[in-house]
Amino acid sequence: MSIHFGTDGWRAVISEDFTFANVRHVAQAIADMVNAEEDGAASRVMVVGYDTRFLSDRYAQAVAGVLAANDIRVLLCERFAATPAVSHAIVDQQAIAGVMITASHNPPRYNGIKLKAKYGGSATSAAGRRVEQILEANLRSGRDPQVMDLETAQRQDRVTPLDPYPAYAAHLRRLVDVDAIARSGLRLAVDAMYGAGMNFTDRMLREAGVEPVLLHHELNPGFGGLYPEPIGRHLQPLSTTVPAQGLDLGLATDGDADRIGAVGPSGAFIDPHRIMTLALDYLLRRGLRGDVVKTVSTTQMLNLLAAQHGLEVHETPVGFNYISDLMLTRDVLIGGEESGGISIKGHIPEGDGVLMALLLAELVAVQGRNVEDLVQDIMDRIGAFAYARHDYHTQPFSKPELLRQLADSAPDQLAGRSVTGLNTRDGVKYLLADDSWLLIRPSGTEPILRVYAEAHDERMVRDLLDEGARLAQFAQPILA
Repeated sequence: MSIHFGTDGWRAVISEDFTFANVRHVAQAIADMVNAEEDGAASRVMVVGYDTRFLSDRYAQAVAGVLAANDIRVLLCERFAATPAVSHAIVDQQAIAGVMITASHNPPRYNGIKLKAKYGGSATSAAGRRVEQILEANLRSGRDPQVMDLETAQRQDRVTPLDPYPAYAAHLRRLVDVDAIARSGLRLAVDAMYGAGMNFTDRMLREAGVEPVLLHHELNPGFGGLYPEPIGRHLQPLSTTVPAQGLDLGLATDGDADRIGAVGPSGAFIDPHRIMTLALDYLLRRGLRGDVVKTVSTTQMLNLLAAQHGLEVHETPVGFNYISDLMLTRDVLIGGEESGGISIKGHIPEGDGVLMALLLAELVAVQGRNVEDLVQDIMDRIGAFAYARHDYHTQPFSKPELLRQLADSAPDQLAGRSVTGLNTRDGVKYLLADDSWLLIRPSGTEPILRVYAEAHDERMVRDLLDEGARLAQFAQPILA
């Protein structure tokens, strides 16, 4: 059995590696780690949540049964829930940790386990490694997980139901002026992508008096053949619906609602780079200040906007856990990544698609202009930017060796632009003289090589992506 915690937990294909037996083994390792760290604690409580994937509710029950058998009281979500709502519940209930059964944006055949810390964000990489070590030791010794059936655990109050929505919604209303959205008359569509954002974004809007057009708000463990990732090529139904019905804005969240994507009134995709830049600009207009944290694959627009306001920018490896670390130790105004996980000051250190969907609707409502015009306004101030990412399925390869070769053979020019710097924090990022960049990075959760580029026009982005594929294939012929 090969179980490894990547940038945000463990993910595997259902019925291959992601089985009930393996889930219980992982839960036992988590219980062992928690009990060792919290030895002597008067009350050990953990929150367990799950998304809308195939068997997620049953996997969550299996985890709860193991934790309960290990003298950990479990607050088990009574129905599927958004990951950020589960994470908020950990803080709200003063729990010592949490487990979320989800594979987030991965294809339907995957499921996974996200381990959450007591502060509501992802557990540290060190905690993930510790779980792996305990798991390996348990397997070597032949130790089976301790298991308690759910009915017994419930009867003994070791497992009790939890509805995370009320406390989570009350918290979001302190961060977002949902009433301003309602007063504006903004016409919205909300696409849950068949994921756990159902009855979160749309419910908060309805409770404020907004009736959004709903897409993909039915339980469908196969996600209707869609990948539950809110990127342009997966949001065609939303891109069609918004202009066809004369709506102002379309909002989309991924499989567990910790990521955001959007569509403007013309049907144009508004990617997380633009959403995060719009949010930073709006928070500054609100009079808020603080550091900006972004991953290595996130837009340079944030750097330019932050520089205009004298804000410090921190660049991290990909993975919200790195952003979370800085949100816990610094005064961070906004932190996020290109995949759509974004959080703001006052919130838990966790990417939150529901929060950002509501904040995006608020900033459009309050400023009284459509989202596409607001994006253009920012680009008129700091320069135009385009972005794209290509994902390549790969043959087995050595990640360290590929990255070493890419760094050692860095060219002087890419697509006719001078290479002025090299960033090897996560993958290999070539920095160009005009604020353009190219990043080549192996995925931390899938057998995929990602090639990212940002430049001042789409043609330059395409040229950089072609250069990236050529560089990767020259270094190691791994592209499938």
